Amino acid sequence: MAISLRKPHTWLLASSLSLTSPCWALDLEGIRLANATQVSGQQLVLNGAGISKRWFFNIYAIGLYLPDRRDSSSGIMNMDGPRRMQITLMRNVSSSEFDEAIASTLTRYAEKTGRQQISANMNQVVKALARQPNGLRKGDVLTLDWLPGSGTRIELNGRPLLEPLRGTEFYAALLRIWLGDDPTDPTLKPKLLGKGRTPPADDGASRKVLVAQNQNEW
Repeated sequence: MAISLRKPHTWLLASSLSLTSPCWALDLEGIRLANATQVSGQQLVLNGAGISKRWFFNIYAIGLYLPDRRDSSSGIMNMDGPRRMQITLMRNVSSSEFDEAIASTLTRYAEKTGRQQISANMNQVVKALARQPNGLRKGDVLTLDWLPGSGTRIELNGRPLLEPLRGTEFYAALLRIWLGDDPTDPTLKPKLLGKGRTPPADDGASRKVLVAQNQNEW
């Protein structure tokens, strides 16, 4: 009986693909967002994503990651467990432009509600960004994480900008920038809430196609 030597190679190839190929959920004009990520040791899934535009220019792509999918702002703000807002810059942005486009929304909310600690925390974030020699550059990734027991962790390209900011109110206020009653970009809110979500492609199926294609090459 003839023994096929292809199967061991096929299994090795399939294993390699499953270990090294990320499962991409979305491609937003060249910005690829994973279907899931890890925060504080817990897997989070992509709830929704979109691109913020000003005039005719793409400013940044943003994705919201949660322990489980939610379609209401209140449900997201009040849920337990870690969360992540991931912002990928699509053009260069100075600290003053960041302040004008994003931080000012939170500052207005803090002044309206009399929650000065929120404003003080946001000022720390703006100052930390101002210390970056070149501001925020195209391709930079800014992550805003909620870590239960630690607070709000803000990282730029995987490096902490400042010490975690304690208090659930501040992270809820950050979420209000995009998910509140007066969001900085009204077109993003329904996208981050997953309205009209298109299910991600079956990454497992694509791996099977790749394996089948490569089988013929052994």
